Amino acid sequence: MTITRATAASFAQQAYFKASNAEAGDQFGRSIALAGDTLVVGAPNEASSANANEADNSTPSAGAVYVFTRSAGVWTQQAYLKASNAEGSDFFGYSVAIAGDTLVVGAYLEDSSAAGGEADNSAGQAGAAYVFTRDAGVWTQQAYLKASNADAGDNFGYSVAIAGGTLVVGAYLEASSAVGGEINNSAPGAGAAYVFTRNAGTWTQEAYLKASNGEGSDFFGFRVAIAGDTVVVGAYGEDSNAVGGETNNSAGQAGAVYVFTRSAGAWIQQAYLKASNAQAGDQFGRSVAVSGDTVVVGAYLEAGSVGGGEADNSAPGAGAAYVFTRNAGAWTQQAYLKASNGETGDNFGASVDIADGTVVVGANLEDSSAAGGEEDNSAPGAGAAYVFTRSAGVWTQQAYLKASNAENSDFFGFSIALGGGTLIAGAYLEDSSATGGEADNSATFAGAGYLW
Repeated sequence: MTITRATAASFAQQAYFKASNAEAGDQFGRSIALAGDTLVVGAPNEASSANANEADNSTPSAGAVYVFTRSAGVWTQQAYLKASNAEGSDFFGYSVAIAGDTLVVGAYLEDSSAAGGEADNSAGQAGAAYVFTRDAGVWTQQAYLKASNADAGDNFGYSVAIAGGTLVVGAYLEASSAVGGEINNSAPGAGAAYVFTRNAGTWTQEAYLKASNGEGSDFFGFRVAIAGDTVVVGAYGEDSNAVGGETNNSAGQAGAVYVFTRSAGAWIQQAYLKASNAQAGDQFGRSVAVSGDTVVVGAYLEAGSVGGGEADNSAPGAGAAYVFTRNAGAWTQQAYLKASNGETGDNFGASVDIADGTVVVGANLEDSSAAGGEEDNSAPGAGAAYVFTRSAGVWTQQAYLKASNAENSDFFGFSIALGGGTLIAGAYLEDSSATGGEADNSATFAGAGYLW
């Protein structure tokens, strides 16, 4: 039997996305979400004000979100979205998620307090999330969400996820301890996640989630994911080793992932997941995704080489991804994934997504050029994405994807979204202008998206 790994070309890059008002430093592609024929791209450094004039640059880093739709295989920009209270350095669009005709956007540096309203700026970098809905192709803001215990510096909205009428928002710098309650601030950087549900168009907070062993600088909520009644939360700063249990702190920033399930409106922690080879500095939980009974977790600083196995530490920062499956409520690790050409500093696992038995993993610091092949290292930080498929419980790499115009420091693969046979990868430091084409480099860090 001969096994041949597919190339990017065989996956057919279908589209190259730019913002309609692409400019230097906008970082279009920092976040990406996909649902059917709708694509959402965040540009948190875009500079226009709340009046939604694309050419306006009066509000640096206010941020924007762009919605694209596909019809007969052709993608067009459907909407350009701004926060209703857009202000400088809010970073609206740093995180995005979509389900059907509902879109949630995080602005983790927005400054209002829990009770202050949109115009309040008394809680610097508390963060906010915004919900938009689509009707007859028109998007309108439905809700402006704040954490029930919003405090300065919590960074609510750093991560977001949505499924149906439930959304989850991460605030990875929230400061309460595991048992301290919402108003306790004894554990800076412990982190929290908040669950909201919609009823008759109104969103209310249903749950405030904390890690069972939450401690300062665990960064619980740095990434969140949701599928049905299951929420997954990454805490890349958690410090236990693989076998030490929740209270062990012998492996600084080894990282952990927590799984919560809902029953009759109540959320309980179902699992505490660790990498089988957890070691200090791996940052397991830097990225998370869930589909049904399968969770994938990225550990982008894991140090194993391509053929070295889990105990190998010869390639610092090469990165790894881990697949877990659930059976009768119990989670077990099914796979340990490595890039076929993994090397030191590639950051494989910076982003992950899963859909229909397929996993995609981004490695935003991988070094090959567009045409150089896997072993080429002529374009440092160009980035790559890797596709894995499962058969009879075994995962194998199916494809190695590169941007068609891959260049140094584009960070292709920093963001990833997968669904319905479509894959989108963001390169938020790509340098072309809105009209310049792929080879243009006149707009440094404008950003781009690529679709297969």
